Amino acid sequence: IPLDLLARPMFALSVGTSIISFTAQMMAFVALPFFLQGSLHLSAVETGLLMTPWPLATMFAAPLAGWLSDRYSAGVLGAIGLTVFACGLMALSFLDADATKFDIIWRMAVCGAGFGFFQSPNNRAMLSEAPRERAGAAGGSLGTARVLGQSMGAVVVAFLLSSAPVAGVRHGFQIAAVAALFGAVMSGSRVRRRKAEPEKEIEAV
Repeated sequence: IPLDLLARPMFALSVGTSIISFTAQMMAFVALPFFLQGSLHLSAVETGLLMTPWPLATMFAAPLAGWLSDRYSAGVLGAIGLTVFACGLMALSFLDADATKFDIIWRMAVCGAGFGFFQSPNNRAMLSEAPRERAGAAGGSLGTARVLGQSMGAVVVAFLLSSAPVAGVRHGFQIAAVAALFGAVMSGSRVRRRKAEPEKEIEAV
């Protein structure tokens, strides 16, 4: 655990935001098959195809967000991305047994676009906050945050499904949406902290 890097507020906020976002992502990924196969009675192939809009949207949103991160604050871009992500997750929670495939596709695309728009700027912010000689530790933190968040998301959904097999899926989407919104607030807080840092440096001089 790179404690020296986590002592940097901007790095710690980026890691925390990453953990929360991957928690929300995995909650949705684990809950979706139960809804698609359990409630809509779709086959495994149909379920897989209906989940592809998410990574496809991420694939297109991530490069755009990476390009914008050279011009705008990662805190702002991350907050926008996670807010869109939360809206997509909340929209998924309103699906019912009468949902059409189009209803599922556009919601998945919104989730993927929001998540992709957040991920690239956040990763860039994490790596840029670390000194060059600690680049390896910063890169390792990316993987640790991802796995920790995904593990937490899977555990939460497993608990929800064991407690309420039917309503657990809907609650999983709702909790994931709240987590994504909390991550958006954390991401946005980096903007204010970033503005405060130059002021402290001036006072110190």
